[in-house]
Amino acid sequence: MPASRARWPLSAGLIVIAGIALAHGDVAPQPVNTDALPDVGEEWLTENPYRSMDPEVFQKAIEIGDSGFNQNCARCHGLGAISGGLAPDLRFLEAEEYGDEWFAERFQHGMTQNGITKMPAFGEILGQKAAWAIRSYIETRPDDQQVADAAPTLTQMRDKLAGYAEDPAGADIDAIKAELMEINAGFETLSGAPVADSAAARAARLIDGSPARFHEAAELISVSLSVAH
Repeated sequence: MPASRARWPLSAGLIVIAGIALAHGDVAPQPVNTDALPDVGEEWLTENPYRSMDPEVFQKAIEIGDSGFNQNCARCHGLGAISGGLAPDLRFLEAEEYGDEWFAERFQHGMTQNGITKMPAFGEILGQKAAWAIRSYIETRPDDQQVADAAPTLTQMRDKLAGYAEDPAGADIDAIKAELMEINAGFETLSGAPVADSAAARAARLIDGSPARFHEAAELISVSLSVAH
């Protein structure tokens, strides 16, 4: 991985993140439905509780966090959490307690600079479950450069899925899912999390043999390619 994209050292990460002026402004937080997630208590934790739960729970947290992030965070932190430079690139926050502590503190209390709200306080409005769901989503984002490098393979896969959307006859669902998961396995996270949750993995979970799901899976990959570029 090029040096410019390497993970931040522990101390350097805090300096870089704290030193970047955020640009959220006075944005009204949008509610996040976390009913499908286990309760994690009233007292705020310092480590993502969903990371160590059953894979199904963690996956649900990622899905809910995806929606929560896009409603509340993408405006400033970028689609797919790929920052355009106005706000910190949260994908580099280490997927461990150090990164979790910083995230939880900023999520709860927001940020004010020179009397101006740069980021609203989400804690009391959205709650802890939403916070850790969004954190789960962020830490599993794939390296967008690797996604861009895999564009030819992903494009071929997208076209294959689009073809099955027109005519699913003869589609080997298990083989298609395995191929998508193999593509996903080639992507690293920038947080150090062991497994990325890319559009390829999401497409694999989505398809069920129906034309509509093949179409949705193809669209997922198309959007992923657009964001990575």
